[in-house]
Amino acid sequence: MAPNNINIRRDVTDPFYRYKMEPLQSKIEGKGNGIKTVVVNLNSVAGSLSRPPAYVIKYFGFELGAQANAKPTDERWIINGAHDAKKLQDYLDGFINKFVLCKKCKNPETDVIIKDEKIILDCKACGQRSDVDPRLKLSTFILRNNTSGKGKKDKSTKKTRRERNKEKEANGDNNGSPGDSNSDNGDENGDVAAEAGSDDELTRRINSAAQNIDAEDGIEDDDWKVDVSEEAVKARAKELPDDLKRALALDEGDEEGPDGPTAYDELGNWISSTAEEKGGVSKVEDVEIYLKAKEYGIESKHKTLAVLAQTIFDDNIAKQIEDRAPLLKKMITSERHEKAMLGGTERFVGNDKPDLIAKVPAILLAYYQNDLISEETLKEWCTKASKKYVDIKTSKKVRKAAEPFLQWLESAESEEEESDDE
Repeated sequence: MAPNNINIRRDVTDPFYRYKMEPLQSKIEGKGNGIKTVVVNLNSVAGSLSRPPAYVIKYFGFELGAQANAKPTDERWIINGAHDAKKLQDYLDGFINKFVLCKKCKNPETDVIIKDEKIILDCKACGQRSDVDPRLKLSTFILRNNTSGKGKKDKSTKKTRRERNKEKEANGDNNGSPGDSNSDNGDENGDVAAEAGSDDELTRRINSAAQNIDAEDGIEDDDWKVDVSEEAVKARAKELPDDLKRALALDEGDEEGPDGPTAYDELGNWISSTAEEKGGVSKVEDVEIYLKAKEYGIESKHKTLAVLAQTIFDDNIAKQIEDRAPLLKKMITSERHEKAMLGGTERFVGNDKPDLIAKVPAILLAYYQNDLISEETLKEWCTKASKKYVDIKTSKKVRKAAEPFLQWLESAESEEEESDDE
């Protein structure tokens, strides 16, 4: 017997309210570490909201901090863990408020439009168009999995993205030579190259800051320019403190040119000194960091991520990753960038902050949940120690600390595969 429909807006008590849906029904299966929740009637509920069920299940996963299968082959929408229907219904209210209701008339009669990397709710009741908060985790999922529209990125799976980036690394692109990290500028539209057409929050702030600089700079004065000639960069590098040179030293076997590492050293030195002046690294803004990297000509280099991993966080790194996600998403555009980010993180916790080694699972989870590092790259990194960024003993220690995260990742994947086979 089908349950009685309820108002989509549960704060509206009018029994004649025209927008209705079924109440969520859930079924808990399994036990122990294999316990999971099946949302039985998600297709019907999502249909009443005119949203794909994948949006709803992923929203639940993000809010609950649990693995959620957004692409079941048998229409079994599953979340890891035990979650009763009442709790899920409460979370659904949040989804409806953020991703369904018109911001003006509060009616759920909206369509989703994705344009210029923005999610727009187009209300058919009052005509209002309003933006969805781009900082929400589900916003990132929606944008990355949008496959409609000319020129939109197809990121339906992390595997597809990884294969595409590997192909680009092998073949090079129009903006960089094969093998150089400039050829890793993202997908069709390129995260960095898309500055002119992209309206994401960080890009808008970067463009605004750059315009302000240009407006003040109608002067052709060489004193305002950074001399990046080999001689000038080497001269500046000699002035860096020895401890900073050692801390930010990059693998000599992966040299990109005579002026490569010193530019990274200078970026790291600038972040560290600015953080000291402002009273903490969290007070150094993303826009400042990006513009400084661009000033040195390394904003698209994968090695820059190794520097950032060591300099833009402090002891609260696990909690700070989400705030830094917009900057990191803009700069992580290939598997090489992902590995450099993990390498810098390994050096940060292994050498600079050994007390944080116990926090490695939380750090990796934050990278994963914010879609900064792909599942494939994380698995490979967790299972293979390397002496590229730290000594092999330290690397093994960090990998050992990462085991709980790897076990969680494999368990979650195993659950998804089981649900597909049932």
